[in-house]
Amino acid sequence: MSILAKGKSVHFDDRYLRVELEDERVILTPMSWYKELQEASLKQLSNYQFICQGSGIEWPELDYHLSIESMLLADIKKHAA
Repeated sequence: MSILAKGKSVHFDDRYLRVELEDERVILTPMSWYKELQEASLKQLSNYQFICQGSGIEWPELDYHLSIESMLLADIKKHAA
């Protein structure tokens, strides 16, 4: 299953990673799913960029990459269970 989703902005707090998509959808996932991000400083979290034509997010300082599609699929699987 392939889902075309391109990121527009990334926000976070102590509980959630929030990604706003170009089509105005918002993905909200727990920060606890991403150990590397949860342990990062606010400065490191703020230093992100979209990669792969907007379908992924990279935090260069953390050497961490996240697929937007994987975030969507994790949410779909959670609600299907």
